[in-house]
Amino acid sequence: MIQLIFATNNAHKVEEIQAAIGSKIEVISLKQAGIDIDIPEPHDTLEANATEKSRTILQLTGLNCFSEDTGLEVDALGGEPGVKSARYAGEDKAFDNNIDKLLSKLGNNPDRRARFRTVISLLWEGREYLFEGICEGAIIGERRGNGGFGYDPVFVPAGSTLTFGEMSLEEKGKLSHRKKAADKLVSFLQDKVLHA
Repeated sequence: MIQLIFATNNAHKVEEIQAAIGSKIEVISLKQAGIDIDIPEPHDTLEANATEKSRTILQLTGLNCFSEDTGLEVDALGGEPGVKSARYAGEDKAFDNNIDKLLSKLGNNPDRRARFRTVISLLWEGREYLFEGICEGAIIGERRGNGGFGYDPVFVPAGSTLTFGEMSLEEKGKLSHRKKAADKLVSFLQDKVLHA
């Protein structure tokens, strides 16, 4: 089986990506690969942060790998929190504090439009390939559901009445930004690898 290092220690992300990729490729977290570092995300675009993470892992291991960076972009806040989504309320990456700050800044603004955007950077045999997934939706005024992570309890994807926090992994997977980006990664890998 082909193994691919995913530059994250977020178990939720590994689970979501593995579910999207299926069983022909094994996704390995940094911890499983024996790498114990927190890779900085110093850039002001998701693309540059994703590239930074995958290049760091390639330098450490010399193995094919990929990383992703995801941001929640809220129209009424000029695209915030964007690349700062995980650290919106501080470096401790506390999901609840991030949601509190987001809802406070939005207040009673009637424009609740938002999107999740994921960019995957794959380093495959020395070349970089980028894949993007977008999920349009809206921010509601209070948390609903205990599933998922991050801003999931306050984000309702377009075409649904449920928040990501109220959905099962399978339900979220049908709509999710990360799944859309992962699907592009998978079709690329199937062309390159599984039909090689």
